[in-house]
Amino acid sequence: MPETPHIVSDVMTQTVVAVGRDAPFKEIVQTMESWKVSAMPVLEGEGRVVGVVSEADLLPKEEFRESDPSLFEQRRRLSDVAKAGAVTAEELMSTPAIAVHADATLAQAARIMAVRHVKRLPVVDDIGMLQGIVSRADLLKVFLRPDEEIEEEVRRTVVSYLFPAVSHAIHVNVHEGVVTLRGHIHDTSLISVAVRLVRAVEGVVDVVPQLTGESAGRDGPGSPQ
Repeated sequence: MPETPHIVSDVMTQTVVAVGRDAPFKEIVQTMESWKVSAMPVLEGEGRVVGVVSEADLLPKEEFRESDPSLFEQRRRLSDVAKAGAVTAEELMSTPAIAVHADATLAQAARIMAVRHVKRLPVVDDIGMLQGIVSRADLLKVFLRPDEEIEEEVRRTVVSYLFPAVSHAIHVNVHEGVVTLRGHIHDTSLISVAVRLVRAVEGVVDVVPQLTGESAGRDGPGSPQ
């Protein structure tokens, strides 16, 4: 069977730039600029994450700097108007923080980022203590796996598993993360299964099945009884 997928702890950054609740506005801007980050966790106590402050949280102060928002705009954008007058991280931060656990899969972390429209996620333990941070770029690290490493895993965990009798005759070629499978198999109904399993291997960009064979008969596995 395919190996256990990579998890967040495999790719996260453990050295994290963060601020406390009382960090002033200007310090937040300076820290983001110095460390070239677009968002930071806000911590309390010994490192519990209570929120996240991002560039988006800071921009309302500039947006409303030259003019006061209209009554309509105040009602429509209550949060932004409040942040325009904020002076500390506690007033600026988005809370509760959108975070992820270290044992979450990369696919789970990617889905959270996509659904919640964020670029970075604090990594926390069961009581909310900061362990690291994972970014979109971190999630893409799996695509840096060498083609030879991907080929070896595909052979060992997919080809040998699905086609043990003819695994020696199945050719696996990997180029720039694209896996091509060639060979003759006994049951073409397994092609879709092979594609799904290969696609699940970390670092695979795409799968090109070029497998030939016979279709399973009506009395084969999974046929109506």
